[in-house]
Amino acid sequence: MFCRNCGKEVQPNAEVCLGCGVKPYNGNKFCQNCGAETQLNQEVCVKCGVKLSKPASSGFGTGPGKSKIVAGILGILLGGFGVHRFYLGYIGIGVLQIVVTLITCGAGAIWGFIEGILILVGNMNKDADGNPLSD
Repeated sequence: MFCRNCGKEVQPNAEVCLGCGVKPYNGNKFCQNCGAETQLNQEVCVKCGVKLSKPASSGFGTGPGKSKIVAGILGILLGGFGVHRFYLGYIGIGVLQIVVTLITCGAGAIWGFIEGILILVGNMNKDADGNPLSD
């Protein structure tokens, strides 16, 4: 097996590559056990049968399954600052919401407030990685 990052040889069960210090296999693209290529959202490696690990998501939470309630409340209370968008991993839209709120002297905060309500009622139900929000 070879590291996908630096190309050096890696033992099949290695946690990190000794050449570059990076995990040689990523659970959403390669099996962490055998290194076989996998599909996004695949749960088990079809080559060796090992349960695939999930990558950490961006944002404040760790991993998939960010809370719909937390995102909705952040949108209602701090939506003008895009906090709910940062939490869900949509960094660009979060920055845009800050800019709109500042340019409109606070009137643009209604955008985040409405999105907070939409999140709570289930119209916005995925984070930036495509993972569904948990209740």
